[in-house]
Amino acid sequence: MKKTSEAVCARMKRELRYFNFLSEGDFPNLAEYFDCRQVDAEEVVWHEGDPCDYLAFIVEGRLEIKKATEFEGKEIVLGVYSEGAVAGELCFLDGSERAVTAVSLEDTSLLILSRENFDRLMEAHPVLGNKLLKGMLLAVSTRLRKSFERLAAIF
Repeated sequence: MKKTSEAVCARMKRELRYFNFLSEGDFPNLAEYFDCRQVDAEEVVWHEGDPCDYLAFIVEGRLEIKKATEFEGKEIVLGVYSEGAVAGELCFLDGSERAVTAVSLEDTSLLILSRENFDRLMEAHPVLGNKLLKGMLLAVSTRLRKSFERLAAIF
């Protein structure tokens, strides 16, 4: 991943508006806690087993999320996340290793929230941090519900 220019980063932070659970007044306080990254097509964002010290909100582009199987060299695609999705949240709070591999399918713009910045956010703006957690929980629960429906359709 590479850093983006200041102008592009400022635009990406304005794109935080896709967090529909936040109010207009929340954005100035939230933006300073995010870093901006540009990921090239086919670049690995993280590998399964890597340390988990950040999560990513997708501003533009798509990430393919894969999990290794018991058969060496074989992976299963669990999902493709696009604009507005959060990725990397499974291990973010408990500090476990990455459970999946994330690969960009195209040039992708990400807003990165490090664990360190999240802790700072929770300290300085606990109400805002809780709103962010609530939005992430909603995203994860929606994704899990869809996974259950897909599994049920197979059987």
